[in-house]
Amino acid sequence: MLPLCVRLCHVTALALALAALARPAHAQYVGREQDIVSLRLGQRVLVDDGTCPAGEVKEVSGAKMSPTGVVPARKCVPRLGPKKK
Repeated sequence: MLPLCVRLCHVTALALALAALARPAHAQYVGREQDIVSLRLGQRVLVDDGTCPAGEVKEVSGAKMSPTGVVPARKCVPRLGPKKK
C-alpha cells in the first residue's frame, strides 16, 4: 500500500494529464498549403484555398510517420464560424 502523499501525487498528475487532453485544440488557418512550414504528428492546420465545397475548409493533419518525416492527410471539414482572412 502506498503512502497517502504518493497516492495524492499520482491522482494530481492524472488529473492534470486529463485536463490537458480535454482542452479543445485550436487549429491554425493558412491561405495556401505551401504556407505550412513544418507539420508535426497530430497537428491540424486549416487551409482556406477554395478547393473544398462552400461551407467547408481543407484540414491538413500530420497523420503518420515515415522514414522521410510526417505524412500529411487531407480532408474537407465543416467551416466553424465566419471566414477568416
